Amino acid sequence: MRLDGKVAVVTGGSRGIGRAICIRLASMGAFVYVNYVSRSDAAEEVKKEIEKLGGQAEIIGFDVADGDAVQQAFKEIVKKSESIDILVNNAGITRDGLLARMKESDWDSVLDTNLKGAFFCSKAASRTMMKKKSGRIVNITSVSGFAGNSGQANYSAAKAGLVGFTKATAREYASRNITVNCVAPGYIETEMTDALGDEVQQQIKSEIPLAIFGQAEDIAAAVAYLVSEDGRYVTGQTLHVNGGMYM
Repeated sequence: MRLDGKVAVVTGGSRGIGRAICIRLASMGAFVYVNYVSRSDAAEEVKKEIEKLGGQAEIIGFDVADGDAVQQAFKEIVKKSESIDILVNNAGITRDGLLARMKESDWDSVLDTNLKGAFFCSKAASRTMMKKKSGRIVNITSVSGFAGNSGQANYSAAKAGLVGFTKATAREYASRNITVNCVAPGYIETEMTDALGDEVQQQIKSEIPLAIFGQAEDIAAAVAYLVSEDGRYVTGQTLHVNGGMYM
């Protein structure tokens, strides 16, 4: 699977799953725009890693929850690269807490970044894709959007919303040869899971049929398939990568 000549934008690309996606797409020949919102140093490290491996990348800072900033950023990308062929809506945050005590601001910030951000970015990227009558959009949802998770009503709602958003936009864009799909990770080894104690980790693993956490590269591999020519006949779908947690 090759992506030579393709331009990809990965939101939240400076760490974790986003970092792995950036590196994977660049290794396949895509020119990758690594988005970040606060950690420019981390994004720069991803760019350096890509270049060390012989790929091409550029970092671009904007908050996906800021509609004006998104429009400006995508205009800048199109001006420089003349195209956007691939968009991966990966940027996401958590503000966990039981619903009875959840602040409205915590609800809003999670929905704004995780769901509204995908709306802003997809709308901006699709303008160029529709003109070319070609494109790939992948939204990173979560097992929490299907199974729910106590203390994550905001996060689960946003991730479930992404699935409906994906199905609707897949229908809208199909006539223009633009596919829209989801990848739904389960528990992936990241800074977040590293912070869990051994006892908590073992409890979670006991609920996973494969009994291990996934790697960020597992998610990147799923994204790579969906944005490549091999995934050309897949749209409006969710690819679950979770070790069998949700069946």
